[in-house]
Amino acid sequence: MSIQVRAGGPGDVPVLLRMFDDAVSWLTARGSAGQWGTEPWSRDPRRIERVRGIAASGGLSIAEIDGVPAGAIAVTERPPAHIPPVDERELYVDMLITARSHTGRGVGAALLDEARAEARTRGVTLLRVDCWAGGDGDLVRYYQGQGFTPTGKFDVGGWIGQVFEQRLT
Repeated sequence: MSIQVRAGGPGDVPVLLRMFDDAVSWLTARGSAGQWGTEPWSRDPRRIERVRGIAASGGLSIAEIDGVPAGAIAVTERPPAHIPPVDERELYVDMLITARSHTGRGVGAALLDEARAEARTRGVTLLRVDCWAGGDGDLVRYYQGQGFTPTGKFDVGGWIGQVFEQRLT
């Protein structure tokens, strides 16, 4: 199995929406609806617009296994509005998702490696990301396992998130 990463774009919106819909279904089934709710993203105009924005941002990469989309990452040099900015250049992981059919195959790690490489190419030494801090804590442990350090929590309307950073050399 080989993971190939390619640039993403507006044509990937249906692929991304399918990944999010599958993730919502899986999260709901395991009792973690607090992360993204129970409604498929493909039925929520606000989320569809968010996915379109991500796809058009120029920072989207798609991981493929045997030509099949297996995950996606989007990076930007500006954190989302709800995240406190830092006093240095950074690369921010705005979105990271793995297709349910490809979980446990290192897709997320490969995409984070892609983000690290992109940061180095840009001369940026700080990579940040945030995630849902609720549920069983699996996401928090995942990012820690990927070498990220928790730096602070935030609350957006009762949705508790965790910010992480990773220093690159």
